[in-house]
Amino acid sequence: MKTGSAAPDFTLTGGDGNPWSLADHRGTTVVLLFYPGDNTPVCTAQLCSVRDHWSEYQATGAEVVGISTDSVESHKGFAEKNELPLRLLSDADGEVSKAYGMKSWLPGRSARGVVVIDREGKVAYHKVQTLSLFRPADKDVLEVIKMASH
Repeated sequence: MKTGSAAPDFTLTGGDGNPWSLADHRGTTVVLLFYPGDNTPVCTAQLCSVRDHWSEYQATGAEVVGISTDSVESHKGFAEKNELPLRLLSDADGEVSKAYGMKSWLPGRSARGVVVIDREGKVAYHKVQTLSLFRPADKDVLEVIKMASH
């Protein structure tokens, strides 16, 4: 996946049971936070950090969603337990993770990574964390969102 290329469209179901489609958000900067799994130490720390910086994410005007291969039910419980404000999408078959180059060394899981899609539907930023033990820093993600939004 290259910066400037068209972002592959997809529709996934969120932890709230409702479908979410990338196409419905054209004209808005979209942030896809791929992560390996609910209720794991690094993923929980990552998404709780997003929660703790949520007002900063909201201030960018971007639509921010988390994506993993966990089930809708798992996402619902994980979001409730940790009071997560962002929508968590279930990529149960791993097709969206694959389309976005988020291949993990963990079977059946997504890699940890960040994709920022600009208002025109083009990939403005794409980074896969090669070692999934390290999570992206919120300040770095927020900076990329701001650059993609202008």
